[in-house]
Amino acid sequence: MNFLIVDLSISAEEYQKLYRFAIRDVHARSRDGRRVRFPVNVLRPYVGHNGIQGSFRISFDQNHRLASFDRLV
Repeated sequence: MNFLIVDLSISAEEYQKLYRFAIRDVHARSRDGRRVRFPVNVLRPYVGHNGIQGSFRISFDQNHRLASFDRLV
């Protein structure tokens, strides 16, 4: 399984805009410089009062479909 590491810093206001405007996907850059797109709904468990802050591991299956999305400790 392939994976990428992304560092996210999304304010609470930015996150609310994603839902208000029915944005489906988040676009980000991985630590190695690759662009990645993933569904905004995978962020829901990680939203705090300050939005979303942290590093995340995004795993993909052989068809390049999202397999898992986990916060790194």
